[in-house]
Order: sequence, then C-alpha cells, then structure tokens
Amino acid sequence: MEFLPDFEVLRPTTVEDAVAARAVHPEAPLLAGGTDLIPNLRRGIGEPDTVIELTGIEALYGITQTADGGVRIGAAVTLADIADGPELLTGYTALTEAASVVAGNTHRQVATLGGNLCLDTRCVYYNQSHWWRAANDFCLKHEGDTCHVAPSGTHCFAAFSGDVAPAVLVFGGQVEIAGPGGSRTVPLPEIYSDDGLDHLKLEPGEMLTAVILPPADGATSGYAKSRVRGSIDFPLAGVAIALKRDGDQLTRLDAALTGTNSCPIAVDGTADLLGQDFTEATADALAALLPKQIQPMTSTFTPPGYRRKVVAALAKGLVTRLFEEA
Repeated sequence: MEFLPDFEVLRPTTVEDAVAARAVHPEAPLLAGGTDLIPNLRRGIGEPDTVIELTGIEALYGITQTADGGVRIGAAVTLADIADGPELLTGYTALTEAASVVAGNTHRQVATLGGNLCLDTRCVYYNQSHWWRAANDFCLKHEGDTCHVAPSGTHCFAAFSGDVAPAVLVFGGQVEIAGPGGSRTVPLPEIYSDDGLDHLKLEPGEMLTAVILPPADGATSGYAKSRVRGSIDFPLAGVAIALKRDGDQLTRLDAALTGTNSCPIAVDGTADLLGQDFTEATADALAALLPKQIQPMTSTFTPPGYRRKVVAALAKGLVTRLFEEA
C-alpha cells in the first residue's frame, strides 16, 4: 500500500509570500489542485520536507480582459472553469476544448491552468510505485542513472502530456512569472526545454502566476487528442490548431502538439500552406510537416510508430473540421 510521506504544508496568502517561502525551501513543490503531485508522492517520487500550497492566494485567480482586448487567466483558475467557456474565452475554443478533456470531471474541478502547463513529464518507467521501480531498477529521471527508453544515452525521453499548452501556443500566449528577481512576462515556449529530466526552464524560486492571450482575432480553433481510454488518460498525442480562411484559402494556420516530445511544440512550416485553395492535399501537407519535428519514444504503452500515425491523423482531421467550420 502506498502512503504520503510526512511533510509540512505552508499556506502563503500572497504571491510575494509564496516566493519568499520558496527562497527558504527551494526544493519544496508547489501544490494547487494536486492531481499530479499527490499521486506521484504516493508512489515515492519525491519525499519533500515541505510543500507550498497556493490555493489561498487570491491574485492567482480570475479571468479578466486586457487593455488590448486579450485575456489574462490566473494560474490557479481551474480547468473546469475554463472548460465551461466563460464569455471572456469566447473565441479561444482550442483552450476550452483542451481543458474539457483533461482527465475526468472531478479532476478538472480542482486541477489548475498553471498546474497543467507545468505538468511533470511522464514515462512508463517513472510513473510507477516505489516497489515496482525498485524491482525494475530506478530510471534516469528519479534515483537512477539509466534512461530505460534509450539505455545507451544520457537523455531522458519522458513525454510532456499537458493538454492546454498547445492551445495556448496556437494563440501566441505568454505567461507571467514571479520570482526573487520580481515579475516577468515571456512567450510560453521560453519556459520549456525538450528534456524529460528538466523540462521547465524557470529560474530557482520562480512560479507561474498567469497566462496572457492576445486577442483571438476571429480565428477558428480546436483541440483533438488520442488516449488509451476515452476519459481520464493523458494524451498519447494532442493537437491544437487555430486558423482563418478567406473563401477557399487559408489565411492563417497555427498548429501545436503535445505528448510527442518532452515539451509541447509549435509546428514549423505552416505558413507555406497559406494562400492556396484548401483541399485534402493541404491536410496531407500539414501532416507531412510533423515527422521531422516530433520524437515519440517508448515512454507510453503504445509504440512510437503508432503515435506518429495518430498525431498525423489528428492533425488532418482537425484542420479539415476547422476549415469547414470557419
């Protein structure tokens, strides 16, 4: 049977207090919804002396309009609140769809936007009980020195599996970050590294406080994912797309992926598909951009080849549906 380790819980009520607490306890994990952290602690993945709970920080909540007509979403806003599609998120359908398919309904009631964006990478050799990992030898990501996905290398291939990150990417979203040096705002991709062992590039003591989305500008968007079961599971692959059309032609096409690499990725080369009549060949051309940009490994229960086919099929189906809707 798995038990939580003993730890002290700190409950700051301001962002400044949370940053100060992290300065004193730099290894303390942040707890919001806890839907990923608590199961991992039960599995013995980490034994912190201190946990910093963020639910009492009012500044981390709320969805507000920005001066330019975009939207600011606090990091502690729950996925259920986003999935409900509040009026301010009209036009950001990819985000509301992505939030609506994270885990199960009860998870979404407590899981947060910031938690999903900062979700730990996952692997079948990592997200197991302590006794299983001990019996099969620990891995490079935790307590071991070998990546069982690629034993001859020194790189961790655990996959990023957050659903909302690609939806934020296709809108060119930014994130607000608070830390010992003050606050800063950066494009979302700047907080990620394609390294399963160290996929977040936040500085020591920093925490994500909000997401800022520019105006949707009339884009039609959506999100599609594949998972082993039709609910609860993390994505084997997920695709977000935002597009605009003029007649039979695409005038905007942004796509981003999750579940294929150790970080979410924005698809390069989509601009080459603009200004031409949209046909099945256009959808095929989008799918053809993916193989050289993704790196699915045996970090899930399905083989890499399957996930390559799945992500291509998701991209083709989603871009076709959205073009028709637009």
